[in-house]
Amino acid sequence: MSPTSATLAPTATAPAALGADVPRREGREKVTGAARYAAEQHLPQRAYAWPVPATVARGRITAVDTADALALPGVLGVLTPFDAPRLGPSDDPTLQLLQDTRVPHRGWYVALAIADTLEGARAAADAVRVTYESEPHDVTLHEGHPGLYTPETVNGGYPAHREQGDPDTAFAEAPVRVDVRYSVPPLHNHAMEPHAATADWDAERAHLTVYDSCQGTTVVRNVLAGLFGLDQDQITVLAEHVGGGFGSKGTPRPHVVLAVMATRHCGRPVTLALPRQHMAATVGHRAPTLHHLRLGARPDGTLTSLVHEVTTHTSQVREFVEQAAVPARVMYAVRNSRTTHRVTALDVPTPSWMRAPGETPGMYALESAMDELADALGMDPVELRVRNDAATEPDSGRPFSTRHLVECLRDGARRFGWPGRGAPRREGPLLIGTGVAAATYPVYIAPSGARAHARPDGSYLVEVNATDIGTGARTVLAQIAADALHVPLDAVSLSIGNSALPPGAVAGGSTGTASWGWAVHDACTALTDRLARHEGPLPAAGLSASADTTQSAKQKSPYARHAFGAHFAEVQADTVTGEVHVRRLLGVYAAGRILNPRTARSQFIGGMVMGLGMALTEHSALDPAFGDFAERDLASYHVPANADVPVIEAHWIDEHDKHLNPMGSKGIGEIGIVGTAAAIGNAVCHATGRRLRELPLTPDRVLAAIEAGP
Repeated sequence: MSPTSATLAPTATAPAALGADVPRREGREKVTGAARYAAEQHLPQRAYAWPVPATVARGRITAVDTADALALPGVLGVLTPFDAPRLGPSDDPTLQLLQDTRVPHRGWYVALAIADTLEGARAAADAVRVTYESEPHDVTLHEGHPGLYTPETVNGGYPAHREQGDPDTAFAEAPVRVDVRYSVPPLHNHAMEPHAATADWDAERAHLTVYDSCQGTTVVRNVLAGLFGLDQDQITVLAEHVGGGFGSKGTPRPHVVLAVMATRHCGRPVTLALPRQHMAATVGHRAPTLHHLRLGARPDGTLTSLVHEVTTHTSQVREFVEQAAVPARVMYAVRNSRTTHRVTALDVPTPSWMRAPGETPGMYALESAMDELADALGMDPVELRVRNDAATEPDSGRPFSTRHLVECLRDGARRFGWPGRGAPRREGPLLIGTGVAAATYPVYIAPSGARAHARPDGSYLVEVNATDIGTGARTVLAQIAADALHVPLDAVSLSIGNSALPPGAVAGGSTGTASWGWAVHDACTALTDRLARHEGPLPAAGLSASADTTQSAKQKSPYARHAFGAHFAEVQADTVTGEVHVRRLLGVYAAGRILNPRTARSQFIGGMVMGLGMALTEHSALDPAFGDFAERDLASYHVPANADVPVIEAHWIDEHDKHLNPMGSKGIGEIGIVGTAAAIGNAVCHATGRRLRELPLTPDRVLAAIEAGP
């Protein structure tokens, strides 16, 4: 138990809120349409903006003809690199929009049309004529690319290269060896709500209000202040409801910068909602990754060598390197290892975060290779993973705060009916097989602040600048507050999604509940103590207490802190059409204390569905001739629909980790996707007897593999 767990104990009149199966507080608003999103702010005299994307993959703008656009009725202006306002500095060069004539990739914004109506803005954007001086471009990633280099660090600040022992000699001497390559294509976030912002510049008060579809309003406010030369207290950013992000809304994106440009230009509120076809080139993507895995083992399955080499791309605008080899530093006990990354800057949009960046593609490759090693050994894949469980983190040597991977594997195998799975089955033209893969995700905690207010009427208000992107943050934070205050859940109301509130961490990296919840717990505990000392009725203004976890959250833990899990899949492969359908998916997780089973299960299952899409349908390709993503909408980029999703079970073990936060919770938003694609791919191999190493496992690839024979 956590040392602070006594403070969370309920009173006789207030049953425990944490751990209760509580429905989402905002659920009714969402299903009835009462919830208002960034583009649905009906402000007086609101105008609309529509950006103009570049039609060349590399080059320079030589002229922009706006005459036809400006002649259209209702058009309020067209901004171009020749007349747009100059922006201040920022750490993200993808936000330096309309600042020069350079075109670093196709889809880079080269103009912005503003009009009275959405239709008018789109028509004006279509009427803008841009002339380019095109240059040769390169958008194709391959392992022999002459521009490849090893960066100093990769996403997350991890060293790009790590080596222990002598992995090459150990591999050469290993009695059993696997030397394989895997490929993961570019993937796109495609949140249900496209990136959108409504900006309102009040010149009289010199104040900017922005409604943004983002994963953190504090960071958006701070970046906008720097770009537009404003003080932070001159800006309020709101994100009351956000329709998903999956990482692509973790930091400001071009839409919000352009919306602010537009409102400052025309003096009216302006809404800019990106068309879905723009998102592939504008808001980031999961970069393609090429994986080379070499595993060496003794006949009993003990790993003696592990090498994971990753090749990926970044853009000419900003370096972003997917940390896909990093999970191999955590998973298995092996004394000789090398994990490294190479990257090349191509004429492509800048990649960025997508649900479990690094872990998702990296664990697909590693867990597929582990399955191939199990085949080479003639060993059960579950037992191979158990055999190589690590007592300490292999990369750092630090003890794990908790590591219940083996328990997840054992419990999942029991629930799934794995023991003695035997040979694949056949049902007419259908081949049936099963697969397993492990999962991991690190524990991140970021500094946050919170305020708690006790009102004279016996109710409580908790303020924290959290952002609920569909995870149920409102609900779980209210549960944390209720338990810390020792009051019924319905006595607590919550205010979130406003940069004027105590600053909160971004809703990313599975940090949200652990970070905001810690601050909420501390503020409510402080308020409880203050109330205990208070005599007489509360003053009309009530009593308040605040908390800031900056010092606590930044303390380096002596422990390696990770969540772990195991995925099991049953699939059918059609020998006539090559279609693969997943019949069953099951996940078991060790992710600290589960604070709300209902919202937790939703997060786990959502991640597993996303992993299913990665395995079977989702992919994108860069057209080498035009430099554009070929799949730019939900017709060509198929996200799983109801018909694609099978029976899914999500379970967890009762994990008590006292080295985390007052709630004992780990992040759960991302681990569900990690390992799912590998479990499905391993099941397809078991069913068909053919190993496909390039995702997704589309019918053409599966059918070709089946027809090719052994």
